[in-house]
Amino acid sequence: MKPLIIGVAGGTGSGKTTAVRQIMEALGSRDVVVIQHDSYYRDRSYLSPEERACINYDHPDALETDLFADHLELLISGKPAEIPVYDFVTHTRRRETVLVEPASVIVVEGILILADKRLRSLMDIKIFVDTDDDVRFIRRMERDVRERGRSYESVVEQYLGSVKPMHIELVEPSKRYADIIIPEGGYNSVAIDLVVTKLASLLDQTSPSLDLSIFNRQVDKESPEKQQSHV
Repeated sequence: MKPLIIGVAGGTGSGKTTAVRQIMEALGSRDVVVIQHDSYYRDRSYLSPEERACINYDHPDALETDLFADHLELLISGKPAEIPVYDFVTHTRRRETVLVEPASVIVVEGILILADKRLRSLMDIKIFVDTDDDVRFIRRMERDVRERGRSYESVVEQYLGSVKPMHIELVEPSKRYADIIIPEGGYNSVAIDLVVTKLASLLDQTSPSLDLSIFNRQVDKESPEKQQSHV
């Protein structure tokens, strides 16, 4: 039986990771794995630290999306994939990889995953986490300073120079491809409970045919005009 592929997208600091973590915790011991688009940032070790700092990391060209899709297809076909490990402090890819085995549920997370047609075609359920810009900026500021050793000045400069423009140009428009939109992501307990309940029911079905009607997929999944569920 083909695994259930769930895509979770949304702007930086929207609460995607929190939503994914809560979904996994709620599903408990079920066979679930997560792969993140962020792991596929291109290796910039050949550049100086100053040059790396000038790169627009919010543009699709900054990521090896084809490799990401290749690995997702491997997992869908029942084969393991060697997932790269990215160092956000140095903007380089580490030599080690993480072996991810196939699972019944594969959660794909990233800000740009709904902006890529090939990735969208591999997903059964597409979720967009929608959060106010000021909240997202504050969360990103706290994360980058605490976890990635950035200064407040560099975070502000990057946000205004690339993060915000790319969100407006690429991330926000990709919301039209979502089957379900969750305001505030993992902090919206009601929405998470509804999603988890539906996922659990899908996993408990014995038939290989999955009923995704709750996500309003009666219209072609590539049609931007299809109805969306807001929870």
